[in-house]
Amino acid sequence: MTAMPSSRRAEVTLPADDQILITREFDAPRHLVYRAWTTPELVRRWWSGRRGEMTLVEMDVRVGGAWRFVMNASDGHEVGFHGEYREIVPDERIVWTEVYEGAPEGEPARVTATFSEAEGRTTLSLLTEVESKAVRDMIVESGMEIGVQEQMEILDEMLPTLR
Repeated sequence: MTAMPSSRRAEVTLPADDQILITREFDAPRHLVYRAWTTPELVRRWWSGRRGEMTLVEMDVRVGGAWRFVMNASDGHEVGFHGEYREIVPDERIVWTEVYEGAPEGEPARVTATFSEAEGRTTLSLLTEVESKAVRDMIVESGMEIGVQEQMEILDEMLPTLR
């Protein structure tokens, strides 16, 4: 098996003490990447990466609309996330809150997804803003990057089928 070129991997950076930035380029126009991000049956195919099976994907993709994702992880436990959509600019930007249902009470994360297209290729930028460096570090240390890489690989494999 050959290694995936570095340009085809998600880049995870920490631009500030309370931020995580994930950037990934896809060989697809942004309307397809946006569609894969906002269509429940498509999200169900890539969101869990290779870590389990999605059991619930509820999405009311409008400002003020709620979302909730639940998966049965490969190790047998259930993992749930939920939040609310705060801003929607079709094919360009989505802002939502995100709560991991297994975490202690606290401020929800704020996630901004930006879809930028150049020459038929889309760069997806996911900026997660959290309440503190401690929360950011907990997320980073959870193994989040492995799951993100898996999600993005599956999404990349799926996009050509949407054309």
